Amino acid sequence: MKYDDASWHYGGDFPGELQPEAGATHIAMFVAWAVLNGLAGNYHTEGAPEDLALLQSREITPTLWFIHACDEKFTTEDLSREGNSFATSYYGSGEGLHSSAGSYLDDYCKAFPSAESLYHVDDSWASFDALSPRITSRLEAWRKRLG
Repeated sequence: MKYDDASWHYGGDFPGELQPEAGATHIAMFVAWAVLNGLAGNYHTEGAPEDLALLQSREITPTLWFIHACDEKFTTEDLSREGNSFATSYYGSGEGLHSSAGSYLDDYCKAFPSAESLYHVDDSWASFDALSPRITSRLEAWRKRLG
């Protein structure tokens, strides 16, 4: 299943002044966070350990890693079983912005209140670090609900 795809974002109403990569940043931040927090699927841990090492060492930004390692697509193969359960609950169920995308997009926008849109967030480790505690808190609350 595909949760999201950058190509769904950089067409249509996408801000003309931005590079297409900006359509992937919000997706990349979530996938990178999940991978770095023990929710990676075998695709990343066994199939692309070199790419994972670049992300872990912060030698590459989340969006550049996502574009290269995931071909701009966030799918179930990116995450473990637990990661997919969490992503379905929090990120959304595969309809991109057209679904009830859980709380992730709300949390993302709240983490960057001065950004003109979700596409105007910098692809940087500073942005990642600003967002990460919100996602971590959501994961902890989700795990508690499961018992």
